[in-house]
Amino acid sequence: MSGHGDPIPMTSTACGPLRGAADVPGDKSISHRSLILGAMCVGETTITGLLEGQDVLDTAAAMRAFGAEVTDHGEGRWSVRGVGVGGFAEPDGVIDCGNSGTGVRLIMGAMATQPIVATFSGDASLNGRPMARVTDPLALFGCKTVGRSGGRLPMTLVGAQEPLPVRYVVPVPSAQVKSAVLLAGLNAPGQTVVIEKEATRDHTERMLEGFGAQVSVRETEEGREITLTGQPELQAQHIEVPRDPSSAAFPVCAALIVPGSDVLVPGIGLNPTRAGLFTTLREMGADLTYENERIEGGEPVADLRARFSPDMRGIEVPPARAASMIDEYPVLSVVASYASGQTVMRGVRELRVKESDRIDAMAKGLRANGITVDEGEDWWTVTGAGHGHVAGGAVCASHLDHRIAMSFLILGMAANAPVSVDDGGPIATSFPIFEPLMAALGADVSRTA
Repeated sequence: MSGHGDPIPMTSTACGPLRGAADVPGDKSISHRSLILGAMCVGETTITGLLEGQDVLDTAAAMRAFGAEVTDHGEGRWSVRGVGVGGFAEPDGVIDCGNSGTGVRLIMGAMATQPIVATFSGDASLNGRPMARVTDPLALFGCKTVGRSGGRLPMTLVGAQEPLPVRYVVPVPSAQVKSAVLLAGLNAPGQTVVIEKEATRDHTERMLEGFGAQVSVRETEEGREITLTGQPELQAQHIEVPRDPSSAAFPVCAALIVPGSDVLVPGIGLNPTRAGLFTTLREMGADLTYENERIEGGEPVADLRARFSPDMRGIEVPPARAASMIDEYPVLSVVASYASGQTVMRGVRELRVKESDRIDAMAKGLRANGITVDEGEDWWTVTGAGHGHVAGGAVCASHLDHRIAMSFLILGMAANAPVSVDDGGPIATSFPIFEPLMAALGADVSRTA
């Protein structure tokens, strides 16, 4: 599938039990960061289990454009021969980040304190997303930007000639913003400090330390304070990418709603800043267990077993949990449709500025399939129909958003009538093996004319 070509309509039909092992791809967040940090190292970083979705491939191409030697050795094995901190070359052409908000924001951060000029663009979805949340703090380092109205791509960044260290309080919970500032801080003298009022996924801090940067984290009255000492010499590493919990969410949630299902998803990263969905599902009464818990590459990992759970109930998801599951709210709303009672999701304003307005997209699609949804600017509520009572039958708009497309296809796996999406092509950006993987478990997902 391609997120950049002609639309690929897809339909999901109610199926028999889903059974077997779901070997989901590598973690997208860690894959992006492995390539970017590898490019900023001295020496050769080797990576196994890299997610080879289009988003990550676009980041690999960007690192080549900045002068790093990035090689695909097959079967998820890659190597990156870096140019060192501050060593990016000026790219010859536009940096195309496709559909990836994570990719473009992290790459902008990495180049913002280097004395080069680069222009960034993407697909229609990415070019409509706000970039000011990243370019505003990057301006504090001395980086200049010129873009479309509303701070949108295409956008040209002029890196700081003499970067200054920054102390920045992140105004809204965003791992992308935090990470962009930290990556910019790598080539600034002195100490760059980032303060987040609510903890977000901490892969950047963990990986910076693993690559040899001096990073300290402490809790203060203002929030979680991360201090990075700039201009280190990062050391090449071997990275084993754990499997992506955001991708695992789809076979897990499908197993919970399809009668008779028993699915094992091995080797999933359970970093506490990423595992909020699984905690929420268990609170709803899902039969979801962790097996073989272990530590790999400094990250907690386990095998997840999900079984059909007909008696799930709606809950109020704590707003403080939003940062640890922000990408999983669309598929959570699907599970909530099969639960009894209301599932209330608050503090989720960030969903309105993702690849699409995810609250609006899911609300419209769920209503079309017979589910009651109420929404506000930073909250939404799904009133579950209960197992066996989700009507289905609608064609839903994916809005060039991979998670919206996959969520509605999961909805159709237990609905009374098939559920379709107008374009499943964007699924390739994060989960290129979604179709064969779900088919191997027993799902009935087809491409439709």
